[in-house]
Amino acid sequence: MLVSPHRTQRPWQGQEDVAVSGADVAYDPGCYLCPGNQRANGETNPAYEGTFAFGNDFAALLPEVRGQVEHGSSLLRAEPEAGICRVLCYSPHHSLTMARMTVEQIRDVIGMWRAEYASLARVDWVRSVQIFENRGAMMGASNPHPHGQVWANQTLPEEMAVETATQGEYWERNGRSLLEAVLEEELAAGERMVCENAHFVALVPFWAVWPFETMIVPRRHYGSLREQTPEEDGAFAEILSALTRRYDRLFAAPFPYSMGLHQAPVNAGPQAGWHFHTHFYPPLLRSATVRKFLVGYEMFAQPQRDITPEAAAAMLRSR
Repeated sequence: MLVSPHRTQRPWQGQEDVAVSGADVAYDPGCYLCPGNQRANGETNPAYEGTFAFGNDFAALLPEVRGQVEHGSSLLRAEPEAGICRVLCYSPHHSLTMARMTVEQIRDVIGMWRAEYASLARVDWVRSVQIFENRGAMMGASNPHPHGQVWANQTLPEEMAVETATQGEYWERNGRSLLEAVLEEELAAGERMVCENAHFVALVPFWAVWPFETMIVPRRHYGSLREQTPEEDGAFAEILSALTRRYDRLFAAPFPYSMGLHQAPVNAGPQAGWHFHTHFYPPLLRSATVRKFLVGYEMFAQPQRDITPEAAAAMLRSR
């Protein structure tokens, strides 16, 4: 990781995005995720009053393609990948982002996440259940109605495979969780901490790529939401609320990000080393209109940061 904090002083004549306003619209008749509205495939949403999950109408993965290996050479090989994709609506309110939800409403979302993970884990050929949210047009969200997604894969995606191997190796060598050890160091140092409560810590990782990237880590070692207690549910909801509100206050505008829950693989045997955690990858750098572009050197050599993780943590802490 190359860190170049002096780069923030360079003049900027590049792209500036339009700052997004925090409009408050409870219902949009043209939104295909609002209650009672018709979706693009012709189905009608129920008049839901809490969370709402349904099969993605334009799924990237389909369950019926598993099985046969396609022909290929010894170097180039293609295989079918089965999967299940679902859409997860957080609320019937069209503008109620996580940063504006109550802790109890976020607890309901956590309950939906757990139910989806558990349900998909019961599909015997599923190995990975990836829950994520793209917030804001800058992060490619196709609809402003607050929602996330879940993609379940037949095989472990690359990021999950790397984290599984790394955490497993550390557990075998040290008899403890890798993120437990990282958290111990971060709590002692304090300089990359953002906020914390009795059960969770939000921090800017030492290895963060995005300027205001953060990670939420439970203090207790467990692999998925299925092992989380009701008390931890409440604490998780509280820290999600605290962190997303800090993001929105940072540049006084709705903060775009990609957020993902990393939970242990399913139907793959014991995963003793897996430590549940949540990643936030926000693109903004200097303001609500100037983002970080991962191009040039970052694409061809290695990631480069324009502010130190310690400075980013201090800015978020102060909000």
